Amino acid sequence: MKEPHNYKQVGYAMIVVAATLSMIAVLALMIGEDVLYSDKIQRGKTALFEQCKEIDFRHEKCDIFMDRVENPTSGINVGE
Repeated sequence: MKEPHNYKQVGYAMIVVAATLSMIAVLALMIGEDVLYSDKIQRGKTALFEQCKEIDFRHEKCDIFMDRVENPTSGINVGE
C-alpha cells in the first residue's frame, strides 16, 4: 500500500498554528498587565447606556442603542 506523503499540508497547518499563537501573544502583550480589560470596556458601555436611558436616548451618542431599545422585547419605550 502506498504511503501518502502529505508533508506539504502538514507544513501549512503548522504555519497556521504558529501564526495563530503569535496573534494571541501579540494580543496578550497589547493588553499587558490589565487583566480586567474587557471588564472595564463592559462597565463603560453599561455606564453610557444608563446615561442615555436617563435622557431618553436623545443624544447622538445614544443612537447606537436605538435598534436594541425600539423593540417589544426590551421593555423600554422611547416616546418621540
